[in-house]
Amino acid sequence: MLSELSNKEKVFKLLKGIETGDPDAASVVNEKRYVQHNPHTGEGSLGLAELFKQIAKTGPKVTMVRAFEDQDFVFAHMKYEFSSVKAAFEVFRFEDGLAVEHWDNLQPLAGPNPSGHGMLDGPQQSSDLHLTETNRTVVREYVNEVLINRQLQRLEEFVSSTDFIQHNPEMRDGVASLHEALSLRENDRYALTYTTLHRVLAEGDFVLSVSEGLWRDTHSSFYDLFRVQEKIVEHWDTIEPIPPRSQWKNDNGKF
Repeated sequence: MLSELSNKEKVFKLLKGIETGDPDAASVVNEKRYVQHNPHTGEGSLGLAELFKQIAKTGPKVTMVRAFEDQDFVFAHMKYEFSSVKAAFEVFRFEDGLAVEHWDNLQPLAGPNPSGHGMLDGPQQSSDLHLTETNRTVVREYVNEVLINRQLQRLEEFVSSTDFIQHNPEMRDGVASLHEALSLRENDRYALTYTTLHRVLAEGDFVLSVSEGLWRDTHSSFYDLFRVQEKIVEHWDTIEPIPPRSQWKNDNGKF
């Protein structure tokens, strides 16, 4: 029964329904209250059960790589194999046992990177649950002070100088590569600019930050997943362009 599942298990059931076409997967969602933040997806025009049934005919494959819970939120790291293969972060908010709000961020799967790491590999289970709030604070301060305020001289206050593993497909392990990426300038502007931190979700040593800014002059959303052991020791991400408002299929906003 649905009531016996954790919210994390409900998200797995829901997303796996994209692959299987299981009409019961839609029972995870309160469709009357469901708020969709993916700007490419409309609301209310087609029930989820019917939508999943149609998508399943195309032979998609859905893999949940890792998933975590933070109070009423579930955040999951996914691999989608549809017409193309993408890495994705999915975030759901629950009320009264049902999903009522959804955000996501997708990027074509690439890699391995120069250090041999893929966008999805690495540890999958959280630890140090008693340090959830401490680790959340580390990531929040890192994003605000280093990524947004660009205090790169403070990088090693937050990121391990000896054990930093990087899963971004264009970067390599170590603080030096990260510093290089954050310092990169193109056309007299920084190639990567973080402007706003919208949300920080955490379970134990895994922390997800949701931000926006510019990537090579394109308005983009940044989902960064960090593993924290006193300092940040591992990083995964997706970067997705945000379409112009005229192209949105709902009015709820990306964030």
